[in-house]
Amino acid sequence: MLDITYIRENTDAVKQGMIHKGEKDTSLVDQALVLDAKWRDGVTRLDRSRSELNQISGQVGAMMKSGRKEEAQTLIQQTQTLKEEIKELDKSVPELRNELDQVLYQIPNVPDPSVPVGSTPDDNVIHSEWGSPRHEDHLKPHWELAEQNHWLDFQRGVKVAGAGFPFYVGEMARLQRSLISFFLDSAVDAGYTELQAPLFVNEDSARGTGQIPDKEDMMYVIPKDGFFAIPTAEVPVTNFHRDEILEIDQLPVFYAAHTPCWRREAGSYGKDVKGLNRLHQFDKVELVKMVHPDQSDEELESLREHAESLLKALKIPFRTLLMCTGDMGFTQTKKYDLEVWSSGQKRWLEVSSCSNFGSFQARRMKLRYRTESGKTEMLHTLNGSGLALPRVMAALLEQYQRPDGRVDVPEVLKSRMGTDIIGSV
Repeated sequence: MLDITYIRENTDAVKQGMIHKGEKDTSLVDQALVLDAKWRDGVTRLDRSRSELNQISGQVGAMMKSGRKEEAQTLIQQTQTLKEEIKELDKSVPELRNELDQVLYQIPNVPDPSVPVGSTPDDNVIHSEWGSPRHEDHLKPHWELAEQNHWLDFQRGVKVAGAGFPFYVGEMARLQRSLISFFLDSAVDAGYTELQAPLFVNEDSARGTGQIPDKEDMMYVIPKDGFFAIPTAEVPVTNFHRDEILEIDQLPVFYAAHTPCWRREAGSYGKDVKGLNRLHQFDKVELVKMVHPDQSDEELESLREHAESLLKALKIPFRTLLMCTGDMGFTQTKKYDLEVWSSGQKRWLEVSSCSNFGSFQARRMKLRYRTESGKTEMLHTLNGSGLALPRVMAALLEQYQRPDGRVDVPEVLKSRMGTDIIGSV
C-alpha cells in the first residue's frame, strides 16, 4: 500500500494515478486523508494525556508526602478523568488506524513516470522484438500436435478435476520437466537462491502481495483451513521475509521457485482457453527480488533481460511490451510483458510479466532493511515469471514442428530430454 505521508504530500498525483489505472472514483484518497487527520489527532491527544497524567501523578505523590492531602484530592480527580480519556483513546486510536489501513489497501500503486498512459492493450509500447517467427500456412496449433502424439489428455482431466486441469502424458510431461530444470538452473547461475515454497498461503500472505483486496475472485479458497491455493509463487516467496528487518549487507535478495499455480480465470472463453492457452492449474518458475530502493529500476531491467535470455536460448521468437497504465495491475508501478509468437495460432501469447512494485508490497508486509545509520526503511520488491510453462510449451511445439507432426527438441534441452526429436509419424 502507499505511504499515507506520500498521499498527503502528493494527493493530486495519487488521484491521477488511479484515473490512469482505470479507477473512475478517487474518493478513497479523500477518505484516507480524513481518517489520517482523525488518527493523527487521536495520537496527539493520547500522547498529551499520558504526559499530563505522568506530570500530575508526580505532583500528587509530592503533595501526599508533604501532607497536603486536600490539595492532592483535586489533582487525583483530574487523574481519574485523564485515565478515562486515555482508556477511550487507547481503544479508538488503533481502531482509526485499522480503518485507515483498510482504505489504504484499496488504493492502487502509482504508475512510474516512464509508463505510457493508456487504457487498452493497444496503448502498450513495443520495447523490443527478437527472432524470426514462422508463418507457413500448414503450421498446426499445438493442440492438434498434442492430439496426434497423445501428449495431452483433457478429457481425463475433466473427469478427475474439471476443465482446465489436463494430464501431461509421456514426452510432454518430460518436456515440461526439462524446461523447469532449465529455468531453475539458469536462475541459480544468475545468482538466485532456489526455494521450495508452500503451495497454500494464509490471508495475511495474500494481503501482503496485493491479491487481497484485488484478486479474490481469481483464487481458489480452502475455507475450512483459511488457506488460498497460490495463484503464483510470488505470494509465498515474497512473504518469506514478511515482518522482518534485513541488514543492508544482505541486499539484494534474489529467490527462484518452481510451483504449480491455480487460477479460476472466470469469464475466459473461446480461442483464449483452447489447448494450453489458459489453464486453471499450470506450472511456473517465479523470480523474486528484494532490493534497496535506489536499485529497483536497474533490477527491473535485469529481471526483464534474464527472462528474455531464456526465450533466446530456446530460440522462440518473442516481443517485449512496456505496459500502459490501464493494462497494468493494481500493485505494479511499472511492468514489462514478454509475449512469444504462436506459429500455429498466428498470434502473441504472454509468457512472463516482470514487475516493479516499489515499496507497495513491502509496506503491507512490513518488509524493511536497516540503513547504515541504523534507521529502518521499506525495501522494494520485484518479480517476474522465468517462465510460465503452458504457453512456452505451446509456442515451442508450434515453432519447432515438422510437417509430419513430430517436434524438434531445442538445442538447450536435448541433453535433458535425451533425444533430438519427440513424437511419432
